[in-house]
Amino acid sequence: MLFNSWNFFIFLIIIYIIYWSISNKRLKAQNSLLLIASYFFYACWDWRFLFLLVFSTFLDYITGLKIEQSTQKSSKKIWFWLSIGINLGFLGIFKYYNFFAENFAQLLTSVGLKVNVHLLNIVLPVGISFYTFHGLSYVIDIYKEKIKAEKNVVNYALFVSFFPLLVAGPIERATHLLPQIKAPRQFDYAKMVDGLRQILWGLFKKIVIADNCAEVANQIFTNPGQYNGSTLLLGAIFFTFQIYGDFSGYSDIALGTARLFGIELLKNFNFPYFSRDIAEFWRRWHISLSSWFKDYLYIPLGGSSGGTWMRIRNTFIIFLVSGFWHGANWTFIIWGGLNALFIIPSVITKSNRKNMGIVAEHRLFPNIKETIQLISTFLLTVFCWIFFRAESLSHAIMYIKNMLNRSLFSSPSILPIPLIMLLCIFVGIEWLGRRGNYAIERIDIIRPRFARWSFYYFILLIVFLFVSKGETFIYFQF
Repeated sequence: MLFNSWNFFIFLIIIYIIYWSISNKRLKAQNSLLLIASYFFYACWDWRFLFLLVFSTFLDYITGLKIEQSTQKSSKKIWFWLSIGINLGFLGIFKYYNFFAENFAQLLTSVGLKVNVHLLNIVLPVGISFYTFHGLSYVIDIYKEKIKAEKNVVNYALFVSFFPLLVAGPIERATHLLPQIKAPRQFDYAKMVDGLRQILWGLFKKIVIADNCAEVANQIFTNPGQYNGSTLLLGAIFFTFQIYGDFSGYSDIALGTARLFGIELLKNFNFPYFSRDIAEFWRRWHISLSSWFKDYLYIPLGGSSGGTWMRIRNTFIIFLVSGFWHGANWTFIIWGGLNALFIIPSVITKSNRKNMGIVAEHRLFPNIKETIQLISTFLLTVFCWIFFRAESLSHAIMYIKNMLNRSLFSSPSILPIPLIMLLCIFVGIEWLGRRGNYAIERIDIIRPRFARWSFYYFILLIVFLFVSKGETFIYFQF
């Protein structure tokens, strides 16, 4: 059930009406409804994997209780590592087994040993990386005594499987989401309007921006040998906007949908392409994942408290792991490594937290220095995305080799002017709205009211014109 499908909106309307028809004094009934709706939502993808989600949920629920109830440290460790091992074991089998098996076989072949490995012909359960990280953070926080175990199984299960965030995040923390699940929620008209507005903008980013960019990017990436360098650069730029519109569009729909039910999810994107360096980009891109790795991997490894070598080592570790989290392919690992390489200079000079505020915060346009920083950071990001999009390392290398030659300065053979104009308008709206949580959050200040509603109807009309495509979301594969 895709967010950009009619089935989802019919489902959403039905659940929304029933949800607010339940008395505000019956919180248990509201949470039970959301849990049932979330399981139904997930079962629509593949009902067989619903059992895996339920098993993972109950495993971490029971583990949390056992860790808290254990009086001996050894007992706590046993339950802790049991949960970690099983969760990562499932993730490893479904997502990484074939990768390791194939690479192990290739390694043996390279030294003259021929082996036949058995590969698993299984489908990757949608959202497994996300709900696994939900459970892991919960168990780790209990083990470190940062939170108390949740006694109510419905509340915990809803924390893990709340349908707006279930398949592609944001990756929530128990400290943020569980208190909201346990607190009574009352209908708020302003929140409803704001939620619908963010859903509308998310749909625009996904259906109009991402899906149209995908058509051109896919055409160019499929046959990179047929195009000159400027066309290949254009294809990489279109993918750059595709993945942003696709993933941040999903996040906007998720946050807006949750707000309809009186729940605020973690902000996952903060206008990342308006960053002045790679460090700032990663504070603005997939924020929930970046903060997860910082809290549960980077800091336990020593963080930035050690010397220069430790900071460099830890930076490479989290980016390589982050790349591998995205997929069992060397392209993702190289993508992570490149981002680490580009961020290392600022880590060494301790300037990685230099750009913490909004670019041109009190000005309409950036100055010359900021403009150069924005363009250079964007181009580095575009280069990295080539590896993310490529099917293999050889594909990525061929793409880059064909792009970085004299033909880079020739006219592109594919130049979709209407799409380029649309992207310019999109970037302009995002730039003007960069001070908000999402681009059109503050559009309600536009006067007269007729102008504001004309904008809403215009966006809605464009979305309806393109909605028939129904492309899936990129991050569903992770």
